[in-house]
Amino acid sequence: MKILIVNPGSTSTKIGLFEDETPIFERVLRHTMEEMQGYEKIGDQYDFRMELIMAAMEQSGVDIAELDAICGMGGLVKPIPSGTYYVNDAMKADLQSGNFGDHASNLGGLIARAIGDKIGKPAFIVDPVVVDEMEDISRISGHPAIIRRSIFHALNQKATARKYCKEAGKPYEQANLVVVHMGGGISVSCHFQGRVIDSNNALDGDGPFTPERSGGLPSGGLAALCYSGKYTHADIKTLIKGKGGMVGYFGTNSIIELEQRAKTDPAVKLIIDAMALQIGKEIAAQAVAACGRLDAIILTGGIAYSDYITGEITRRVEFIAPVKRYPGEDELAALNLGALRVLRGEEEGKIYQ
Repeated sequence: MKILIVNPGSTSTKIGLFEDETPIFERVLRHTMEEMQGYEKIGDQYDFRMELIMAAMEQSGVDIAELDAICGMGGLVKPIPSGTYYVNDAMKADLQSGNFGDHASNLGGLIARAIGDKIGKPAFIVDPVVVDEMEDISRISGHPAIIRRSIFHALNQKATARKYCKEAGKPYEQANLVVVHMGGGISVSCHFQGRVIDSNNALDGDGPFTPERSGGLPSGGLAALCYSGKYTHADIKTLIKGKGGMVGYFGTNSIIELEQRAKTDPAVKLIIDAMALQIGKEIAAQAVAACGRLDAIILTGGIAYSDYITGEITRRVEFIAPVKRYPGEDELAALNLGALRVLRGEEEGKIYQ
């Protein structure tokens, strides 16, 4: 099976060609800020990115007619259960309209569908960030005006959970796990017998603070900031996501840099340790959603490369369940595996409605 993967980001478009599980080539097509500023909306970038992708394919000697499927990064669509979805007309309309959010990842499904239509082959997306399998009890926030939402790193979390289960010889649908994705944002989720029944909202600031997000701030203090007259609504949103966490404390989101500074600066070490503590607290909270019956706690994402931070987290939570570490994230490979499962008949492709 030959599958083309398309993963658009804000300043790059990653593409990869796979033959079964084997990567044939990968390319990162960089986009300058000057190029992006020429487009009022992300959807307006469609032709620009499509031309770059097709040129890269031609330069690599790839004949698109030989493809069996195209899989794009899942964009902002309506909340849906986990799985591999056909990019049908209903999904295409929602991705084009931006009704559920305007993000570069929306172009992944649109480009996949356009190439698939050209050659008569299926187009898919896999596990977008809006995957929602949350139990009703977990949606309650504490005030009826606010509902807890399921927004987390679904693609990497699901792929890593399946990888662990394959190694452990236990079906994902029978496993109970807490999976922690640690990058610029941090999501901590309870995977209970194949469904993510609870998770912090990693986009809007719930859960532990991160390299660039403030996490669950004390509500009284946040309310005071909002009405202090010093900040606009836009300022507060940036404070929560973008200029929070390590950026707020130290002006950088580089964990590698901060770990080096922490060796000689106790103030930096204190904040790193506090982040590890908050991640541990969220792991314990998610373990409660599974009534403590966990097979493993899984640490993944870029920060999982850190021996120090993962060691601190492990020291605090290994009493709950064994801790396994899978550093990094390979989104292209995860998207490929999602498409492969459908093409091989291992699972049914889902229909977006």
